This record gives sequence, C-alpha cells and structure tokens, in this order.
Amino acid sequence: MERNNLYPIFLKVKQLNVLIIGGGYVAEEKLTFLLKSSPDANVTMVAPMYREGTIEIANTGNVNRITDTYNIHYLKGHHIVIATTDCPEINVNIYEDCRAQDKLVNVADNPPYCDFYMGGIVTKGNVKVAISTNGKSPTTAKRLRQFFEDVLPENIDDLVKNLNIYRKTIKGDFEEKVEKLNEFTKGLVEKI
Repeated sequence: MERNNLYPIFLKVKQLNVLIIGGGYVAEEKLTFLLKSSPDANVTMVAPMYREGTIEIANTGNVNRITDTYNIHYLKGHHIVIATTDCPEINVNIYEDCRAQDKLVNVADNPPYCDFYMGGIVTKGNVKVAISTNGKSPTTAKRLRQFFEDVLPENIDDLVKNLNIYRKTIKGDFEEKVEKLNEFTKGLVEKI
C-alpha cells in the first residue's frame, strides 16, 4: 500500500519571503490560497503579464508585483518559490535554480518538481487543519476541506482558548501536564 510520507508543518510566512513566478490563473489560485490562509504573507510576483483577478487579489495583501520574465536573480532573498508559468521548460529551470540555491520550490501541477504541496486548509480561529493527498488528488483535498469546515464547530476556538488558560494553571512536570490535559480532553472528539 502506498503511503503519504510528507511531513506537515505550519509556516509563519510573515517571517518568510515567498516568490510566485507567473501571473495567470494558476498564479492567482496559489496567491488566493496563500493569502486566505496567511493574509500577512510577504509575497513577490514576477510575470510579464497579470490577469485582472490576480491584480485584485494581490492588492488585498502585502504583494509586490514585478512585470518581467523569470530571471534567476529574482530568487535572491526568497525562501519559498512557486512556479506557475505556462511554459514547462521554464518551470523546470526554476526548479533546478531553486534546488541549486537550497530554496523550497513548488512547480504547480508537476509533483516530481515539488518540495512541498499546497493542500486543503480549514481554519476556525486558532484551529487550522491541513489536508494532503500526496499531490495525487487536489479535488479530494477540496472535498475533505469542505467536510471539515462543516464538522468543526464554530465555537472550537473558544474551547482552544479555554484549554490554553487551563493548561497554564496545571502544576507538575511536562509528563504530568500532558497526562492531565489528555484526561481533560479525551471526550472532546465525542462532543464534536
């Protein structure tokens, strides 16, 4: 049986610099996804042209648009790169340039040229659930996202805040605190 070996992490993209190369529909989709999850992300876009919708979305965030074709010098100062051009050769070139500079890169719709995937995300206050299908089926990730949006209660953020307050009152070492929190929260899933 095939297995998803991806390691999920939650990045503080406000502290990182993201570069999106391309200005078309796929770039718009990636930018929308990024800003929806992290409205304070620092993003630079490079493309010879931008869709009107891409410009509108870019104007809602901290997005610097550069009207130009890809050049390796645009990688400087960026931690994460997303290649969305409509030219596969340029996207592979971007991938190779990023790998040579130890930058994380995602070539849209080309899993062999991705260090990471942008999966489905559900956010309810402080609770965030990320969904990955190992790059195999974005549609499945979308459906699972919709499912979790419906299943997670709107007041789950209140629960998280209250548990954080309770956690700060627990005495003892790390193991004792974990044990008490596990006992306190074991009925949580049944309540949801």
